[in-house]
Amino acid sequence: MKTSAFVYPWDVIGDPDAARRIADLGVQQVTLASAYHSTRALTPRHPRHRVVTARHAAILYPPSPHRWSGRALRPYAQDWVPCADPYAEAADALRAAGLSVHSWVVLAHNSRLGEEHPRTSVTNAYGDHYPWAPCIAQPEVRDYAITLAAEAAVRPGADGTELESCGWYGFAHLHAHDKVGGVPLGPAAQYLMSLCFCSACAGGYAGLGLRADDLRDAVRTALAPVWAGERVDEEKLLGAEFAARTLAWRAEAARTFQHDVIRAVRDEAPPGFQVLLHADPAPHHTGANPGVDPHHVLAHADGVVLPGGVGVDAFAPHTRPGTVLAANFPIVAGMGGSPRTLAADAARVAALGATELRLYHVGLASDADLAAVRGAIA
Repeated sequence: MKTSAFVYPWDVIGDPDAARRIADLGVQQVTLASAYHSTRALTPRHPRHRVVTARHAAILYPPSPHRWSGRALRPYAQDWVPCADPYAEAADALRAAGLSVHSWVVLAHNSRLGEEHPRTSVTNAYGDHYPWAPCIAQPEVRDYAITLAAEAAVRPGADGTELESCGWYGFAHLHAHDKVGGVPLGPAAQYLMSLCFCSACAGGYAGLGLRADDLRDAVRTALAPVWAGERVDEEKLLGAEFAARTLAWRAEAARTFQHDVIRAVRDEAPPGFQVLLHADPAPHHTGANPGVDPHHVLAHADGVVLPGGVGVDAFAPHTRPGTVLAANFPIVAGMGGSPRTLAADAARVAALGATELRLYHVGLASDADLAAVRGAIA
């Protein structure tokens, strides 16, 4: 199975051994961040630093001035990697080590955007804004994300791209210093807390005969017992009619968004450029791997990247020759990954129809984790 490792530019820049070390794992490809959210990342082998703090979502290359001129929503520049084009510098080193380079683009996840432009954020039934979650139903947000995807995906020399959070983001985020675990929220409550009530979504609900005020009241009523510790599914919480209409609006918004993003990337890209989406087959799921319609997304994208291979069997019936079903496995033991079971995990998902592997994340992994990965690939 072809295997790709996730990499940040700062894992490579300033470390002359990094590219060769990654290639020596036995991977054929790297998925290199070109537009990424805020993070604090350990760099355990870098000769110059041990921690990189990316203070906000940013692009890791120089933006095109003509593309963003006059726009209120535009990508933010980074200043924590000391070079003008971190993506290009890292990509050059990785290609020189014999690796194919694909860009890694995060779309609907940007805390700074929501802080500076609150109107762009998902707004829950209680009126709370989620600044980390741009609402993909808003025309201005969609235009921004589609433009960003085309620019950040098609970097010089890239053979393809992987689009993360290409769909709905919501409540679950692991935001800085999260203090939201006091009341456990199951999948249904997470979904209800992720429903958006901005003006664009209110209009979308109205188009399906659903008043936003009625839905808001229903969500609050449904969540009342959750705050007391109960857990039930969203249809029981919200009622079948409200659940169906709400999901119909969100699914349509996600489908059109994904279609437009993929088309924009293809319009910019050379022939043979591969476009994959990080995805989940459960339509109500939100986050880095948002819910998609397998039939629809594989009619437009070249494939999907699935966390742990979850849902490979749901996508397999919709594949065509060359479709990529990549299973993404965490390999950092200290972050809950299982590098020592990678060979068995790969065999399991291959039997279900997976065609490739993704390893998250070689820059964060310990030497022991990498040794286990090297053995598994061998």
